[in-house]
Amino acid sequence: MQNKITELFNIQYPLIQAGMIWNSGYKLASAVSNAGGLGIIGAGSMYPEILREHIQKCKKATDKPFAVNVPMLYPQIKEIIDIIVEEGVEIVFTSAGNPKTWTSFLKEKGITVVHVVSSVKFALKAQEAGVDAVVAEGFEAGGHNGREETTTFTLIPMVKEKISIPLIAAGGIATGRGMLAAMVLGADAVQIGSRFVASLESSAHENFKLKVVETQDGETELTLKELAPVRLIKNKFYNQIKELYTKNPTPDQLKELLGRARAKRGMFEGDMDDGELEIGQIAGLIHEIKPAAEIVKEIIDEYESVKRSL
Repeated sequence: MQNKITELFNIQYPLIQAGMIWNSGYKLASAVSNAGGLGIIGAGSMYPEILREHIQKCKKATDKPFAVNVPMLYPQIKEIIDIIVEEGVEIVFTSAGNPKTWTSFLKEKGITVVHVVSSVKFALKAQEAGVDAVVAEGFEAGGHNGREETTTFTLIPMVKEKISIPLIAAGGIATGRGMLAAMVLGADAVQIGSRFVASLESSAHENFKLKVVETQDGETELTLKELAPVRLIKNKFYNQIKELYTKNPTPDQLKELLGRARAKRGMFEGDMDDGELEIGQIAGLIHEIKPAAEIVKEIIDEYESVKRSL
């Protein structure tokens, strides 16, 4: 399955595990990399020294390439970037911010840079900033999302039409069939998040993993657009948001309800009522918690099988 992305990252399959907060530690990243994909450590929920620890442990757990995802709005981003350089990380995925800020610096250090976007406009800006590839993430995705609400099936061909660098599709992909569909639309690879939440190696709380497996069609929604759009499972906290919206709240009132560490409370500590439970619409197709290597194998096997049948 060699193509632009497998060559860029030196991996076996064009399959990338998303760098999700509270879910993507070194155990998941190394397991996906060992299975032939590209594992990513999610720095967004880690203090700088915790990230350093995860990078060092990931190096011991795999001799394959892996990456670190860095949200550009991270308050300690300078320290994070310094650690990435010091520890010799070779691939960085940036998100939630201006790619021009760090792309040149990282590339000068010999690091491959990928930026996550939600629109054609931002894909072009990322390309102009000099990134090596972009992840185009559709509205179906879990966690923080684009304001445009463009779905993956429309976003991928529109981005493909405008850019010349490799394209990675994300949002609503958890199966081999979904992977094949994205590739047919023009993607060179897929980035998968929600499916790997429900893996043995995910650092998410067991309560959250089980909740993801139980989640059905229509049980997630994109909300809090005035702050930063985020797709959540509908629970007690979500219902409080819904109730507050009936009163035309100000952004400050929404911030007050959100409080601090709400995502940690839900996904990492297991509070299914008052926590923020970030997952994609594709959760309705996730029925079992499995080892990450088994998930990768199932996706690739189905991709190859369906491709042959067509």
